[in-house]
Amino acid sequence: MSEILATDVAIIGAGPVGLFAVFEAGMLGLKSVVVDALDALGGQCTALYPEKPIYDIPAHPAIDGQTLIDKLEAQAAPFAPYYLLDQQVTHLEPIDGGRFRLKTSKGATVEAGAVIVAAGCGAFGPNRPPLDNLSLYESTKGVQYLVRRREDFRDKKVVIAGGGDSAVDWALSLVEVAESVALVHRRPKFRAAPESLRQLDDLAKAGAVDLVVPYQLDGLQGTYGKLTGVRVATLEGEKKVLPADVLLPFYGLAMTLGPIADWGLGLDEARIAVEQRNCATNIPGVFAVGDIATYPGKLKLILSGFAEAATAAHAAQAHIYPDKLVHFEYSTSRGVPGAA
Repeated sequence: MSEILATDVAIIGAGPVGLFAVFEAGMLGLKSVVVDALDALGGQCTALYPEKPIYDIPAHPAIDGQTLIDKLEAQAAPFAPYYLLDQQVTHLEPIDGGRFRLKTSKGATVEAGAVIVAAGCGAFGPNRPPLDNLSLYESTKGVQYLVRRREDFRDKKVVIAGGGDSAVDWALSLVEVAESVALVHRRPKFRAAPESLRQLDDLAKAGAVDLVVPYQLDGLQGTYGKLTGVRVATLEGEKKVLPADVLLPFYGLAMTLGPIADWGLGLDEARIAVEQRNCATNIPGVFAVGDIATYPGKLKLILSGFAEAATAAHAAQAHIYPDKLVHFEYSTSRGVPGAA
């Protein structure tokens, strides 16, 4: 029988809002276990834009996604959260005493006094192009769906597929380090910010970026999974091969609530409906924060999620210790354990 992890709060999601919920719970004397389907902390910040700047975090005129996550992890560290990564919460059920039992896809069991769902957009993964032997090239990193570090692409022949902001933004960024960058799209018009398109046009005219339009992906070439070329084709059947070490298809994400949809929570389309005043769901003791939570007037911003995390942590404490009189303290008065 697997070990049962007992904690005050189980936090589902290790993105920025989930990590800040650890801090807020810790400031109230609550221990946290955090579960995330990804194999690293950070949620979409780490998976989708680790090196892209974020401009609406208070006191940071600009901060890249990975640096924000690193700082949030350090902020939560004094409260010793226990992280269960690379696994989903598959079951959530109430048990005696108003507590909850959670089970994960890797067999872990967590018993908690309250649950905070900070799962962002839910379970998500890339929309994969329908190409033969795709999984083989994925396993050798010849096909990748995100950029964690630009340096990984230094001096490589990079082919990017897609017509949205992600495809255009990474073409603009990787041209600074890659040997070559080709951008494949099925039509000449791209769906990206006007300033980004202006820069892309300038780079294309200078020969720094090869705009391969109107083409779409048709096949992969290589030996033993080592990618050497990407075959593209027009709708009329005209084909050619682009030299490539790496293919980056940016066709968006397939997002779903996953197992969360089966827990009996009140849903509003693909979001969890909560009360704005305390982020409570229809199940007492279960709270939802961040992008996965919705209420009238909701703003899907990281800073809104931070405020919701604080609200949910206080509501979770009241659920776990309903008879405990809590004296509200500012962090300037109480301080943080282990802080200088």
